[in-house]
Amino acid sequence: MIRRREFITLLGGAAAWPLAVRAQQGDRIRRIGVVTSLREDDPEWAARRAVFEQALQALGWTIGRDVRIEYRSTGIDPATIEKLAAELAALAPDVILPTSNILIAPMLRAARSTPIVLTQVIDPVGSGYVRSMARPGGNVTGFTQFEYSLAGKWLELLKEIAPHVTRVGVLRDPTRGPGIGQFAVIQAMAPPHAVELTPIDALDPAETQSREIAAFASFPNSGMIVTVGPQAVRRDVVIAAAAKSRLPTIYPYRYYVGDGGLISYGPDTVEQFRRAAGYVDRILKGEKPADLPVQAPTGYQLVINLKTARTLDLDVPPTLLARADEVIE
Repeated sequence: MIRRREFITLLGGAAAWPLAVRAQQGDRIRRIGVVTSLREDDPEWAARRAVFEQALQALGWTIGRDVRIEYRSTGIDPATIEKLAAELAALAPDVILPTSNILIAPMLRAARSTPIVLTQVIDPVGSGYVRSMARPGGNVTGFTQFEYSLAGKWLELLKEIAPHVTRVGVLRDPTRGPGIGQFAVIQAMAPPHAVELTPIDALDPAETQSREIAAFASFPNSGMIVTVGPQAVRRDVVIAAAAKSRLPTIYPYRYYVGDGGLISYGPDTVEQFRRAAGYVDRILKGEKPADLPVQAPTGYQLVINLKTARTLDLDVPPTLLARADEVIE
């Protein structure tokens, strides 16, 4: 026989049990989808992941306990990108981070209403991803890399570090807006710098691209500008081709120079993921992407690899060295 006190305790526990269950259900694990075109074993991608996760943890999230991150690495094959975008959208994440221009459109098609935080994007307004930088509207916000005008700075810096260059090959993706826009800016800057431009298409497989670079470099006084695009996925091939052809080359990101490239000028690609974590945190806590302005980089890095410069018999001007944010010996 159950005593009255035991019965009341049991009844009280039974009444409290649904409340506890409801509380646990309210503390569900949130899910973040992150998709990149870089290889999973790429050191640059490892650095971005580490900073993103550290920033989330600093904001109070514990990965594996109250938040789960689903990573997908697509490469640059369109069919693979579409497949993995659909796969990620099917998991119904609370927010998605596409980390390059080639991934954004497929991700938007696959997840039409999911909040999206863009990173490594160029011209989000012109591309139709947001209505304006200040008031993006819809389900998309994020962080840009730069305006197209920055591409003119690459030509200026290339001529400064290699003044003998009179022919410049521009490695670009001719099938997408960013590749076309960057080339147009460089083309406008060519006459004041007395250089002849030659477009070099970023082709797949990368070995074909390497042969195109070698063919261009066979002419004297040549240099190259590597624009932003899918060529970053196989940058080892691009850097090796430039080195083999003794071709002074400027790149858009530091990690090219860290891997042996000559000079780069562009945004901090890792820091952008720290900032993106802040937007993810705010969205997970209830804010809407439409109310979060798209932000530009806070600064740009000039990085020079002196070892590569010596290999190319280039004397880096002291004025250029003095402006560098980092010099790799």
